[in-house]
Amino acid sequence: MLVMGNGTSIEVSVATEATDELARAFARLIPQLSASAPPDRQALAEIVASPSTTILVARDRSKGGEIVGTLTLVTFRIPTTLRAWIEDVVVDSGARGRGVGRALSAEAIRIARQRGARHIDLTSRRSRAAARRLYEKLGFAPRETDLFRYSVPESKKAG
Repeated sequence: MLVMGNGTSIEVSVATEATDELARAFARLIPQLSASAPPDRQALAEIVASPSTTILVARDRSKGGEIVGTLTLVTFRIPTTLRAWIEDVVVDSGARGRGVGRALSAEAIRIARQRGARHIDLTSRRSRAAARRLYEKLGFAPRETDLFRYSVPESKKAG
């Protein structure tokens, strides 16, 4: 998928292998999203190899194809439906406002629809106002949920 505008040419594609370039991009981008450690190349290889996970990358063709954003789409079948979740959307701070998030999200929606998903879920912190506005423009709506989370205690290493 190629999106052009504002003097920018953004190409969105599926990551098909865990390259050094992809690992460097995640090392640069994930800290802009979260305090979580970015995945190393081996973890990226496991993610890319998973049939339920699709990593999308956005490249700025006007910058030699530099990766300026990523999005992870997870699809999985449960007894009642095919679930689709968008996770870890991050656009490089220098590329924000140029349609990168829109292009990534539109491609994720296209892929999820093609796979048969009837709904696509995502979460976005209230502090990410621009991202929330984008998601609403794309047709996502906040929903009341009874989402629960269990935090697995870290296991103590044998010593």
